[in-house]
Amino acid sequence: MDKEKLVNMTRGPIVPQIIHFTLPLIIGNFFVLTYNAADSIIVGRFVGANALAALGAASPVMNVLLFLIIGICLGMSVLMGRFFGEGNLVQLKKVISTSLISGGVFTFVLVVFGFFSSRLILSLLNTPLEILDDATTYLQIIFIGFIFTFIYNIYASTLRSMGNSKASLYFLMASAVLNIVLDLLFVVVWKKGVAGAAWSTVIAEAIAALLCVFYVRFNIPILKFCRKDFVFDRDLFRIIFSYSSVTAMQQITLHLGKFLIQGAVNPLGVISVAAFNAVGRIDDFVMIIQQNIAHGTTGFLTQNKGKGNIKRIRKGFLTGVKIEVIYTLTVTLIIVLFSRQLVTLFMGKGGLEVVDKGEEYLKVMVLLYLLPAITNVIQGYFRGLGKMKITLNSTFVQMLGRVISAYFLAPYFGVKGIAFACLVGWICMLSYEYPLFYKTWKENK
Repeated sequence: MDKEKLVNMTRGPIVPQIIHFTLPLIIGNFFVLTYNAADSIIVGRFVGANALAALGAASPVMNVLLFLIIGICLGMSVLMGRFFGEGNLVQLKKVISTSLISGGVFTFVLVVFGFFSSRLILSLLNTPLEILDDATTYLQIIFIGFIFTFIYNIYASTLRSMGNSKASLYFLMASAVLNIVLDLLFVVVWKKGVAGAAWSTVIAEAIAALLCVFYVRFNIPILKFCRKDFVFDRDLFRIIFSYSSVTAMQQITLHLGKFLIQGAVNPLGVISVAAFNAVGRIDDFVMIIQQNIAHGTTGFLTQNKGKGNIKRIRKGFLTGVKIEVIYTLTVTLIIVLFSRQLVTLFMGKGGLEVVDKGEEYLKVMVLLYLLPAITNVIQGYFRGLGKMKITLNSTFVQMLGRVISAYFLAPYFGVKGIAFACLVGWICMLSYEYPLFYKTWKENK
């Protein structure tokens, strides 16, 4: 085993381990977000508000299936982390090969479904006719690239479950920079519009996936698979399915809620759709980092769960809470001071209506960011203990409250009503999960 590349978090100082493990995840997802943000900024500035709105209308649909794949890989990694923590390398390799086979087949089916149903789904969401063609084109091209999304995420999840969160980060950084370069070529130089932005994303994702495969092949000895090592273990598949189905449903519930909320935003008009998309990208930068602090905490807790070390689990969770709060308060202050400038990034001076509407929405959202910070770290705690159904149910409760509120509040408050709906959803989530957290915390004392 290459000890320099894999990290055992069941012993040693807790705070440095969690920070060391989490920082690459945060930086990595910062670069992940540059994919969509670069598309939105470049398309918004060089093509126009309609093109930006088309990306905004397509994003919730894309994210439902994208995070379904990510959720599946996250569920698989929990079981991988447990076997790695136990030191059971035989079962670890069986889990990885079974995950690759089952996940690959599922992703292929997902790609075919998404490609052929894109226009129908967008139409059902009341997407304005003037942006329907562009939104459909963008979505279909993105779906083609999902096979690379799966390859990258399953390899990255495997490495992270074994304590290596740096390698996949480097590949993401390289592909994110490549995506920006390709965006400028396809959209600005070659004038390919929304389709060009989509193709640049797919090509960059393919590079990240290939780099991950080659890295594991040549640098992680215990993950070198021969043909005979690729087995499909039915018993392990049942366990993998139980983990992955819950984490996938949690992820898809979250983004299905956003998908349905887009249906409440679309009737407000193209300007509101564009503003919602712009602020949504800013929200993503805030909340994806919150989620990755929670994922870093989960990785620590999972390995210690395998060892049965309750004391380290409790200390690890409290460390995660402190990191979440410090990060969220810092980023909230930055956004309060520079809210208009941040929205302007997406439209420049030519889209003042979008900027005004986006700033109005962002000034409400920024006051609420501490709530998802707390809910995310509690979710990470439950995932680390293997209590996946609690995370699924709490996410469902949150989205149910948020979606229902959005359809009631948006007609009266416009895009600000969507922010108020987020507040309702997070209150519902905390009301459900906190009593269960308190009970579990006492049991593990």
